[in-house]
Amino acid sequence: MNKDITPTNKDDKPHGLWERYFSNGQLYYKGNFINGNRNGLWESYHYNGKLTYKGNYVNGNQDGPWERYNTNGNLTSKGFYINSKEDGPWEYYYNNEQLSSKQYYI
Repeated sequence: MNKDITPTNKDDKPHGLWERYFSNGQLYYKGNFINGNRNGLWESYHYNGKLTYKGNYVNGNQDGPWERYNTNGNLTSKGFYINSKEDGPWEYYYNNEQLSSKQYYI
């Protein structure tokens, strides 16, 4: 049984809440499309069910705060995107979530 939720609009473009699942039944990702473009909060997950990333899209571009996680669910990086480019301060973490470095993007 296919549990994926993939609605489209009248032009057959992705539109609405999308959810995809791994073969083991774990959620792979979820987020909204508007007329074929990702919009709003998106979340993606590892095969084990732990969060891979969460972040915001505007008209198909990464825009706003983002966080990434390793397969154990530990934070590996966080920062901001504007038009799918890193912007401003980003922090990177070791596997134990101790800060490893900071970078600033312009």
